[in-house]
Amino acid sequence: MNIFRFAGDLSHVFAIIILLLKIWKTRSCAGISGKSQILFAVVYLTRYLDLFTTYVSLYNSVMKVLFLATSGATVYLMYVKFKATYDHNHDSFRIEFLLIPCALLSLVINHDFTVMEVLWTFSIYLESVAILPQLFLVSKTGEAESITSHYLFALGSYRALYLLNWVYRYMVESHYDLIAIFAGVVQTILYCDFFYLYITKVLKGKKLQLPA
Repeated sequence: MNIFRFAGDLSHVFAIIILLLKIWKTRSCAGISGKSQILFAVVYLTRYLDLFTTYVSLYNSVMKVLFLATSGATVYLMYVKFKATYDHNHDSFRIEFLLIPCALLSLVINHDFTVMEVLWTFSIYLESVAILPQLFLVSKTGEAESITSHYLFALGSYRALYLLNWVYRYMVESHYDLIAIFAGVVQTILYCDFFYLYITKVLKGKKLQLPA
């Protein structure tokens, strides 16, 4: 644990809270990609299967339970409780184009060819691209609500902070994980245009618009 990882975890939790509050308070899923939320749920399910078999720390266990519970709650709100407000037409990204390559890559490039390790690797690869359906939705509709923009910024900040965590761990502990670092770099790159627009528009009170 270090300040960058802790700040990244807080940013991640903050992003989830923003999303859930947005859906619950507005009673609407407008502007939110259900497909991205399904992908994130798959990420947590495949990554945290060791919840009841491997104990690291109370903090670690609490965070695992939190991410599993909130991702399940988000999917429930979008596909059950507020299903009528979900924009199926614009949320049309083909997620099989992400799931299949990530699955194949995890079988080929991993640290150890065991079920748990392959699933963990799959979750790392999938998380790096899970936001694509959301960015595709924003691009297709042409703009995003401020609250949705805040959610995306917090989520992108989480991954950027985790990259700093890997740099810190390498410098202090001489520890590094090339798979996690590569996936983190890819994920951060995907957010670059969004970060620029968020800083130049949203923080100045303007609507965020992505090129269609």
